[in-house]
This record gives sequence, structure tokens and C-alpha cells, in this order.
Amino acid sequence: MATINKNFTKLPGSYLFSTISKKVSEFEKANPNASIIRLGIGDVTKPLAPTVIDALHSAVDEMAHEDTFKGYAPDLGYTFLREKIAVSDYKDRGCDISADEIFVSDGAKCDCSNIQEIFGLDNTIGVCDPVYPVYVDSNVMAGRTGLYNSDSMRFDNVIYMPCNADNGFVPELPDKAPDLIYLCFPNNPTGAVITKDALQKWVDYAIKNNSVILYDSAYEAFISEENVPHSIYECEGARKCAIEFRSFSKTAGFTGLRLGYTVVPFDLVLDGVALHDLWARRHGTKYNGAPYIVQKAGEAVYSKQGRAEINEAISYYMANAKIILEGLEKAGYEVYGGVNAPYIWLKTPNNMTSWEFFDYLLEKANVVGTPGVGFGPEGEHYYRLTAFGNRENTIEAIDRIVAM
Repeated sequence: MATINKNFTKLPGSYLFSTISKKVSEFEKANPNASIIRLGIGDVTKPLAPTVIDALHSAVDEMAHEDTFKGYAPDLGYTFLREKIAVSDYKDRGCDISADEIFVSDGAKCDCSNIQEIFGLDNTIGVCDPVYPVYVDSNVMAGRTGLYNSDSMRFDNVIYMPCNADNGFVPELPDKAPDLIYLCFPNNPTGAVITKDALQKWVDYAIKNNSVILYDSAYEAFISEENVPHSIYECEGARKCAIEFRSFSKTAGFTGLRLGYTVVPFDLVLDGVALHDLWARRHGTKYNGAPYIVQKAGEAVYSKQGRAEINEAISYYMANAKIILEGLEKAGYEVYGGVNAPYIWLKTPNNMTSWEFFDYLLEKANVVGTPGVGFGPEGEHYYRLTAFGNRENTIEAIDRIVAM
């Protein structure tokens, strides 16, 4: 008799953003004339850069001719893209990463959730709280956690690392070392960053405890301040203990194209086995590669003109972040983030819960954000707004919130 994977039934309710979508849809049906501004899900609104569009068109034309047609992509991704990544994202920053250590994929979300497959189910995981839900949910589905405790809003057998205003939303080193440590900086959802010295402590901690750091740096392109590392491989020893995830989604607006990559250094070895080999086996077995035309678009991001156009879009979004941050501060809100990340993390007023503030904001201002508690219990009484809207809507949304 066929049976289900009962680990899926441990997950409470639906995915956070599915719940938000349902609530907004119900509100729209009841209020058909409401002009809703969405600053919740971190989806981009600026069109693709002209250089990227040109690369897509050119690649599509190639697919129309037998001598330039491309079928399945190489397992690790095309060399032309991986070499650009190795130089521009790593070697130019002093990081010793080669093209053969880079695995091209269709986005960091899939890689962040799938990477756990190469580790044993007896590994303990450590996650920040609040946390991007994918890190926890994927481990729940695999059977690496215990049951969900509705009172604590946490899963058993998971080491939660509180991130709050007291510690600058950067976790402390746990007394009990997790086997797998998920870190994300610049952080989603809080917008916080970690200094190089602080990140070095995590690398040293991982090496000392034979742990592996799973480092999500999807938002590194938004860093504007000094002494904020763009990659964990800027830290000494990180090649021996860290896997890094990157995304083109927010950096280059590829949310509709889908492209990302994961770095697994050859030096990262557990039980005498190179994790690079395990990920290569998993990658080759379960994945047929990002489309050629999308990888050519990714290559265009690293051209001089492409980089200039991408930076212009990033500056646009960070100008939105500044509008949100300064507008809320002037209105008396306690706010964080928005300087090195496209997310603004605000304290809800009058001790309102996150979902109470969601409903209040939707009802009074017709603005949609993301309840902080959806990212974990430490996110209760907080709320996330994204800077990925267009300028007009961003200004209008803040004007509405300030006027409430």
C-alpha cells in the first residue's frame, strides 16, 4: 500500500506568502474599489536591463540554427558563466574560488532547500529566529526535525538562534553547536548585516565544532557600507566549512527568468568525502540545468554595460528603501534595515501583534507587508516591508501609513 511522507504533515498550515495572498484576495473581494499597494513579497518591479534583453534575444536566435542550437546544459552550468562568476564575484574580492566549484541552478531558493539532501538525517540544524521559512521547512520535509510546538511556534530538535534588537539581529554563537548552521546576510527578513570580524568568529566556531555553514548571500549586491563581507569566503578558513548560495533574482531582476548558483569548495570534506562530489552527484541526478538562454542573460550581467545597468536598478530600489526608512522614522516608528538590504524591519505600534498590524495596515491604508511572526516567534511584534515596489507606489504607501 502506498503511503505518504508524514513529515509533510508536521508543517503548520500553508506557506507564509500563500496565507498572505489568501487574506489579500478575500479583502479585495470585499472591497473591490480598494487600491492595494503590495510591499510584501520581495518581487522586483523594474524591467530587465537592456543588455540582458539583448543577450536573451541573441541566445534565442542561436536556438533557431542547427550550428548554434543548445540542448541540455552541462551539469555544473556553462563554463562561460561560471568563469565570469568566479572572477567577478570572488577573485576580484580576494576570494579563492574556482569556476569548477560553482554550480549554476535556477535559483537560490531551490538550492537552499535541496542542499540538506547531502547530509545525514541525524544532523542538527541551527537557524536564526526570525528566519527565511525555506531553511526550516525543507528540513522538516526531510525528517530532520521533531514535531511542531504550537505554543513555542518552533519545531523540536532545531536549534533556534534569537536575533533581536538587543543583539543587532545578529545571532550569538550557540552553547550547543548545530551540525548545519544556516546564516543569511544581508538578512532576510530583518535587513541586518554582519561585520567581517563577526563572521570570522562563525567560521572559527564551525571549524572547531566540525559544523558546516550554509551561507545565503542572495542580497550581497545591496551592501553599501565598508567592513560588511559580500561573501563568507572573505573569511580565513571558510573554504573548509562553508557552502554559499547566490541569486540573480534580486541582483539582476531575474525573478521571472530564474538563475542562481551554489559554491561548494573542494576543501569541504566530511567523513573523508568531499561535499563537492556529493552535490555534483545530486545535481546531475535531479537537475538538467538552467536554460542556455537564461545563462547567456546571466553572463551579460557581468559585462561593463550590464553591470552599470544592474547597479542603476539596485540604486533605484535602495532609494525606495531610504524613502520607507526615513518616512517611518519621522512618523515615530522604530525601524531597522534598509541600508545594506532592500528590506525594512519595523516594530509594530501599540504592542500590536504582527498579524493585527497586517490587518490594520490592509484595512486603513490598503498596504500589504509581511507579518514578522511568519518568520519565527522572535519576529512577533515586527513587520517587514520591501523596497522592490515602484517609486510612485512606495511614496504613496508611506504617505498612507504616516497618515493613519
